[in-house]
Amino acid sequence: MSFTSDIKAEICQVKLDDNEAKAQLCALLQSKGSLHMNWQGSYISVQMENAGIIKHIYTLIKRLYKIEGRLSVLKKMQLKKNNMYRLQIYESCTEILNDLGILTASGLHSSPIYKWIRSEKNARAYLQGCFLGSGSINSPKTTNYHLEMSASHEKQAYGIQKILERFYLPAKVIERKNVYVIYIKQGDKIADFLRLCNATSGLFLFEDNRIQRDFYNQLTRLDNCEVANEMKTFKAAKEQLACIQILEDHARQLQIPEKILQVMEIRKKHPEASINELCDEAYREYGEIISKSGMKHRLSKIKTMAKAWRSEDEEVDS
Repeated sequence: MSFTSDIKAEICQVKLDDNEAKAQLCALLQSKGSLHMNWQGSYISVQMENAGIIKHIYTLIKRLYKIEGRLSVLKKMQLKKNNMYRLQIYESCTEILNDLGILTASGLHSSPIYKWIRSEKNARAYLQGCFLGSGSINSPKTTNYHLEMSASHEKQAYGIQKILERFYLPAKVIERKNVYVIYIKQGDKIADFLRLCNATSGLFLFEDNRIQRDFYNQLTRLDNCEVANEMKTFKAAKEQLACIQILEDHARQLQIPEKILQVMEIRKKHPEASINELCDEAYREYGEIISKSGMKHRLSKIKTMAKAWRSEDEEVDS
């Protein structure tokens, strides 16, 4: 099973009171249900690849309205295609839709029904239904975090977005192939959504993987930073050694201060040392305490003195 399937299976096990159950059922029928008419009258049809959710919808309808539905399996002829599971409700379907607020005198309502999202607990149940019907979450082991739910109607999509914002879950809406997609990409907000849906086991798994990945990413960044610093130190040391060589080539023509000579000797002995390490070596060799800025100043002085002689050498060569 996928991570999304595990989350949905866990949500189906959450205990609901009657109002929460109706809010969740309302969202499920709005996202996956359809109303049909035939010679016998009207009936509700819900069709999905997830047998567990179809069974869950059947259980909710039977519990709330004491009505039996008709379950069937549609076999697909294409290879590697999942079966489709269909639930059909022939009895009292108009009364069910009226009770849920989906069907009124003005027609079918696709946007969230106010009486099912007015209270916080019912709004949670409604979001659970939206996710069960059309939601998915990338596995936390993948390279990016992504949660999305889809809606066939623009009003429903932006209605779901507003409910999410009530719980401080900033979601965006885009249109994709005539379907409106509501999505969240922040890992911490996806974790909050799982907490909102009472998917405790899924939340623990998601957070565990997220923490591990963030920890390893941080280690990688630190390693990269350390390598970059080492390369920078190596490049600077190489340039300093070249400058020291120029000064030594012109030693007879120069009066180099003793403190500069000491730094030159330390750098030659320790060509890969950092500034701090050079300060430590200066103390060991000469008993002098040099600050980091002091060492930088002396190395800069070596570079300045060598630059003057390098320019003269270039003029002579030319």
